[in-house]
Amino acid sequence: MQIIKDKQIIDDNWIHIADDHEITAGNITVSLSRWKQEKADLINHKGNLGIRLSPADKIEDIADTLNNISLIALEFPAFTDGRSFSQARLLRSRYAFNGEIRAIGNYMPDQVYYLSRVGVNAFQLEKPEELNVALSTMDDFTVKYQTSSN
Repeated sequence: MQIIKDKQIIDDNWIHIADDHEITAGNITVSLSRWKQEKADLINHKGNLGIRLSPADKIEDIADTLNNISLIALEFPAFTDGRSFSQARLLRSRYAFNGEIRAIGNYMPDQVYYLSRVGVNAFQLEKPEELNVALSTMDDFTVKYQTSSN
């Protein structure tokens, strides 16, 4: 599968592990609930570690361990749910997270520009054929009126 990362289309090398599946070696993401339950074991994982956050999850729950996390995947259950925009902004501005913040789930390519403004730097689209369209939206505006995370 391909994703957009840092304004380039690249091959994805991360595996999203479901809560009821066994942990494998390599670059993996787990849910926040699994992170809370298996934190001690996951910190010693062989490979990079990421956490998936739902819109209802609180950034404060992972703030003390952000230095152990390479990727935060923000889940979008519906394109109308904007809570993940706020999570991205908090990760970059309040918690100074420098790792990858990836949007996953149900959002529209038109939202990619705005997501990048709040700190999201990677995009996993549900429809891979929309990658080029989403990438092109990142250059829609040349003048910015507000400060941002990027």
